Amino acid sequence: MSRPRGGAAPHDDKDGDGERVRLDKWLWAARFFKTRSLATDAVEGGKVDVNGARAKPAKLVGPGDEVRVRVGPQLFVVRVTDTAERRGSADLARGLYEETEASRAARERASEQRRLAAPTFDFDEGRPTKKDRRDLRNLKRR
Repeated sequence: MSRPRGGAAPHDDKDGDGERVRLDKWLWAARFFKTRSLATDAVEGGKVDVNGARAKPAKLVGPGDEVRVRVGPQLFVVRVTDTAERRGSADLARGLYEETEASRAARERASEQRRLAAPTFDFDEGRPTKKDRRDLRNLKRR
């Protein structure tokens, strides 16, 4: 019995269009993460879902897939519109996905809540004193 020659096993390409790319590469190319290793760590840490299911870094994504990405406190729900294996400019990266309106509204709402919840300090006498600075430092440590 002879083994087939010619390289790697076929990938999970549903459409057969060949326009699918590894999830970690796509996240890096779409500029959700600065490095591919950070993208891989996020996927392995459960911060990325593809089509409603947890994914591995080597999962192939293509146009039409829905990707949920948690970056810090922000949750992005995007639909893949194009693929890229190399990182390009920010304009090209924005063309790789389309964020849903619900996701955009939720992120803006959460951002506004964080902004309103941030502590503010009002020093009527001008520059803070040494005691004021100590109090600020202690407050930030909590």
